[in-house]
Amino acid sequence: MSVLVDKSTKVIVCGMTGREGAFHTEQMIQYGTNVVGGVTPGKGGQEFLGKPVFNTVHDAVAATGADAALIFVPPPFAADSVLECEDACVPFVTLITEGIPISDMTKVVNRLRANGTTRLLGGNCAGIITPGECKMGIMPGHIFSAGNIGVVSRSGTLTYEIVWELTRNGLGQTTCVGIGGDPLPGTRFIEVMEMFQNDPKTTAVVLIGEIGGSDEETAAEYVGKHMTKPVVGFISGRTAPPGKRMGHAGAIVSGNMGTAQSKVDALEKAGALVAERTSDVPALLKQLLK
Repeated sequence: MSVLVDKSTKVIVCGMTGREGAFHTEQMIQYGTNVVGGVTPGKGGQEFLGKPVFNTVHDAVAATGADAALIFVPPPFAADSVLECEDACVPFVTLITEGIPISDMTKVVNRLRANGTTRLLGGNCAGIITPGECKMGIMPGHIFSAGNIGVVSRSGTLTYEIVWELTRNGLGQTTCVGIGGDPLPGTRFIEVMEMFQNDPKTTAVVLIGEIGGSDEETAAEYVGKHMTKPVVGFISGRTAPPGKRMGHAGAIVSGNMGTAQSKVDALEKAGALVAERTSDVPALLKQLLK
């Protein structure tokens, strides 16, 4: 089992012929992802990386039956690309683009949540991978291995570090979900935690958070009330100077909420174990899984 994507997922890539889109689409195809086409206005009818290119998402879905879209469209046009995917009835969209204006994301996230037909992952995220089956995003596929640990994270780099520690210690993953570091993500921690709770193959979950926002605290409340599976957390930013503005878009601390310590305290209160270092995560998982 997995969450959101597997080997049957049919992926189209919006912006496939651009520099970033081309590089990562090629990596995805080599990994074994079922990429069925791309979308670049004005290039419809061409072939790129052995896949058909379409002018619109509607055309791509009609021709390929795609049920997932990956977006590498530049920031000024990314929100419209998401809404085009929703209009074409694509049920799952992963938005890699960073630097999207918050006003654009507010419009997109509110509309998608109100309509309830399309799930958005991101923006500003590394993507999602079910090891050995489907990779939608920019993560290095070779560090992941199939197994029973669910991973959800705001940080791409920390995901790579911790997943590599898991793989080295024989702890494979069901699905690794990058929700992104922007203040308004399309999918939140609590939603992914519920998916892992309901996934029969996932036996434990790793939650990787950062300072800023209250999403980790909200997820911790869900863990305490509803999770029957072990949870290990890691929160970055413990050494961030108090009151200093950090560069990350989502690293906004408000009062006592959003600090690294408040997140650690919330997770520990919910019964999770929280690692001080990324290298500690595998040992804590093994301790909980005994």
